Amino acid sequence: MKKRNVLLIGAGGVSHVAAHKLAQNNDLFGSICLASRSLENCRLILESIERKRSYKDISKKIQIKRVDALNITELIKLMKDLEISITINLASAFCNMSILEACIETGSAYIDTAIHEDPTKVCENPPWYGNYEWKRKERCEEKKITVILGSGFDPGVVNAYVAYAKKHFFDSIDTIDIMDVNNGNHGKYFATNFDPEINFREFVKVWTWINKQWVCKPVHSEKKIYNFPVIGKQTVYLTGHDEIHSLSKNIDANAIRFWMGFSDHYINCFNVLKNIGLLSEKTVMTSEGIEVVPLKVVKACLPNPKSLAPSYTGNTCIGSSIVGIKDGQKKEVFIYNICNHKSCYEEVESQAISYTAGVPAVAAAILISKNCWDIKKMVNVEELNPDPYIDLLRHIGLSTNISRV
Repeated sequence: MKKRNVLLIGAGGVSHVAAHKLAQNNDLFGSICLASRSLENCRLILESIERKRSYKDISKKIQIKRVDALNITELIKLMKDLEISITINLASAFCNMSILEACIETGSAYIDTAIHEDPTKVCENPPWYGNYEWKRKERCEEKKITVILGSGFDPGVVNAYVAYAKKHFFDSIDTIDIMDVNNGNHGKYFATNFDPEINFREFVKVWTWINKQWVCKPVHSEKKIYNFPVIGKQTVYLTGHDEIHSLSKNIDANAIRFWMGFSDHYINCFNVLKNIGLLSEKTVMTSEGIEVVPLKVVKACLPNPKSLAPSYTGNTCIGSSIVGIKDGQKKEVFIYNICNHKSCYEEVESQAISYTAGVPAVAAAILISKNCWDIKKMVNVEELNPDPYIDLLRHIGLSTNISRV
């Protein structure tokens, strides 16, 4: 069977990891192309791959191309020229629909790690996938296009953890709590672990699933202390997030919530930026007559998330805490991953946040290439068999742990 050609779009921190993982598994694919608006950023990733000797088959090097991920015509030409059959979208979330459209037109399978966003809107009405992605479900099925939405860690692996728990541990599920904490220290006064613009756009309002209905709450208005494996007790805040919006549709649960850890320092900095209007996505005019978007200015001032990697220490712990019933008895499990920043840097010159997002996208591509997940329609990760995904992740860099209560 002919091996499938892969197009990786984007040259940020997550794409950096994915490119390394594609190189480490390049014997499973045909040609591999890394494409971005910035050829220089692509070259830097290839230099990192060479430094770490990531190529499994040294005769098959990753090629690079320049592409505007918002230009559907340009994307289609590139995909056709390279005979692409699997596209991994790790560009900005603003580009999701243009890349998906190009895949539908060319027949390429599509994988992403985050929900689509309209630059002019923030925290749209739920379910978020219903605003853009799911509107293309019928077309994907009609054209037999495999589309796997949200194959990062959260969303992505945590969705698979829920599906795994449903399959192996529960007769019914009452509550799902996605838990995400990072006790790492990057040495900067203030920074975000991924694109600051996308990061801050999440924190406008909190859409959460309570009593099988959508509830809107103020940002950072609810918090609790959770005792994480390895990391210990951490303060986590109720937050809106992508996976709630698909899990609420695909998993019958009374409550589905997302909790993220923030330090007091982060909360203080966030509140100052928000309260003086610097997190607004709306254009303002300076006294010099220059139009600027405050949020984009903040993004330009903060450290590039990729730059945090060399000095980062500590761990992430991300998982799914699930409560339900098995054989008439209440049961609780926590399925999770621990990822170490220093180990990630030693392997692929990345920090753990990018690592945990990039590895699962490549795992999905491998499963598609092996026809295990080549399902010829649009799905979210929890709709697929979780077992091969979780097993493959263990082999390519992300282990899974299960704590039973």
